[in-house]
Amino acid sequence: MPPSKWPGERLGLPQHGPSSIGRPGRRILGFAIDWAIAIAVSAIFFNYDPAANLIIFVILQIVFIPTIGASIGHRLVGLRLISLHGGWIGLWRPVVRSLLLGIALPALVWDSDQRGFHDKIAGTALIRQ
Repeated sequence: MPPSKWPGERLGLPQHGPSSIGRPGRRILGFAIDWAIAIAVSAIFFNYDPAANLIIFVILQIVFIPTIGASIGHRLVGLRLISLHGGWIGLWRPVVRSLLLGIALPALVWDSDQRGFHDKIAGTALIRQ
């Protein structure tokens, strides 16, 4: 399959505006906000334990994606996560996506639709609200 002309084209998403693929700047800022929240919680309850940071980060993703449609950070920057199969994101997609995100490498490998490997495996896309 040839590369997309714009991120999300092969997924049937618009080039710009609402429902277009979330671009790297917003994604990274949302991730940074989520990571900062995890660090704050870890500092308060676990004396800033690096393992606790990661576990808290993953738990926040798993809890908030199915309930509010995105992580707290992604919501704050105007992004939400969708299932490419339509309907509710469900429970297993956030778990798989978050565990893969927690090991970092899958999130660093992107396709021409700017979807990380963690999103490809989970069948999800991070889009603009």
